[in-house]
Amino acid sequence: MQIAVFPNIDKEDAPKVMARIFRFFRNKDVRLMMSPEDAAFFHGEEYGVPDIGEQPMDMALSIGGDGTLLGVCRRVYEKNAPVCGVNIGTFGFLADIELTELEAKLEKILRGEYYLEERMVISGFVQSEGKEERFLGHALNDVVVTKGGAARMLQLGLTVNGFHVMDCKADGLIVSTATGSTAYSLSAGGPLVNPKIKALLLTPICPHTFNARPIVMDEDDEIKIDVAALHRDIMVTFDGQESFHILPGDAIIVRRAPLPAKIVKFDDKNYYQTIRTKLLYGA
Repeated sequence: MQIAVFPNIDKEDAPKVMARIFRFFRNKDVRLMMSPEDAAFFHGEEYGVPDIGEQPMDMALSIGGDGTLLGVCRRVYEKNAPVCGVNIGTFGFLADIELTELEAKLEKILRGEYYLEERMVISGFVQSEGKEERFLGHALNDVVVTKGGAARMLQLGLTVNGFHVMDCKADGLIVSTATGSTAYSLSAGGPLVNPKIKALLLTPICPHTFNARPIVMDEDDEIKIDVAALHRDIMVTFDGQESFHILPGDAIIVRRAPLPAKIVKFDDKNYYQTIRTKLLYGA
């Protein structure tokens, strides 16, 4: 079994967690792989391999929070490899292994006592006037069109499957998956959606109207957002991690990606337990 490890070196607990992982796998029939830089940082030079994202792997192990796991999912997307998260972050909606159960859950992985939960991935494209659409990136949580630092709203036009739905002034629009319903969309007033529901969510950010409300859409809908503004400080972001500047007159197109992400899950946890534990404090 080949496991690629992607640790967040900025996490305070990362060195202790990596030491536990090294000890656990030392005498196992498993090949651990890390980037040479990460391997050197954690004093595991024997595990370093160049171009780790291009290596064959049976599983990717994300060491960090949900943000780390999102980045790993995008990084190994073309490999279609399952991703398992060890949570040393804050919430841990996606990362299913807590530190108190690390070795026990790693043992379950070796015994095959886990299942894969497929999560929809969305793709984002930009289309400038008179040009073909250009691919920007994938997202597991959300694609967000928003203003930059300027405190000035955007004029946004929404088209779904070629049908013009509405125009509104807002700070931006969030196109999220059900997985992303617990992220930025939730903060902007969007609903919680069980990730087993194959749907897209459209959530306006601070709309200057009473009529713009979150919309739950079919997973196969194609969403086009036309952007107009008197300023040029406009951004499109993927999972809050990759950002691109776009120009007034550009359109952002979002559609379901060809492949899902595969997240490693265990039978002792479920979505509603996670919601209660992570969000509904004291419930």
